[in-house]
Amino acid sequence: MNAEGDQAADRDILPVLQSKEEQRAYYDKIASVYDLLAERSEQPMREKGLKLLDPRPGEQHLEIGFATGHTLVALARAVGPEGRVYGIDISPKMAELARKEITKAEVADRVELTIGDAAQLPYQDAFFDGIFMAFTLELFPTEEIPKVLHECLRVLKPEGRLAVVSLSREGKPGWMVKAFEWTHRHFPNLLDCRPIYVRRALEDAGFQIAEAHLDHMWVPVEIVLGKKPPAASAQRR
Repeated sequence: MNAEGDQAADRDILPVLQSKEEQRAYYDKIASVYDLLAERSEQPMREKGLKLLDPRPGEQHLEIGFATGHTLVALARAVGPEGRVYGIDISPKMAELARKEITKAEVADRVELTIGDAAQLPYQDAFFDGIFMAFTLELFPTEEIPKVLHECLRVLKPEGRLAVVSLSREGKPGWMVKAFEWTHRHFPNLLDCRPIYVRRALEDAGFQIAEAHLDHMWVPVEIVLGKKPPAASAQRR
């Protein structure tokens, strides 16, 4: 897409109407009922994203926005005892529940959690084999999405993988998307996320798109696998 097209797409994306402090308070408040609210609809999409990511024994993976910890457990089992899984989330209450989940699953010895902001990842360069992000990227303000993705590029190893599952604005918005966006505008305290352009954002950040799918819950969902270019390619950018 050309610059004019990118600007038009950005104008289609609604602004985030809550501060990060308000988002943190919101997720702390709903942490105990989060699975009841979202697990049934989101789980199939997350599983498709994990299949694209393809975590392997011995690898190091990061989940951004780990919520109640179900994907952390899946990642920890996939990388095995020789691997390591890290998670970062803004909600302390979610972290409490996630710690209980990984302890119950007996994988706590290979999982490390951090309370923090993905716009400033507290990890060294070229550290991870893979990063997973489901229903999280669309929570960031539009101007911060490139920062988050560049941080992902920084902490991934050359040819490392990033799998993103996100509400999507690709295609002609149907009535469900319009209703969703109307609710976001008028009741951001109830619906704090909004559809975004996922594949375009990853491409603009410098990822090579390995696979991309447009799926549906009650609104469109993009499931995209991006790869960090090899070291030589990255140096030429």
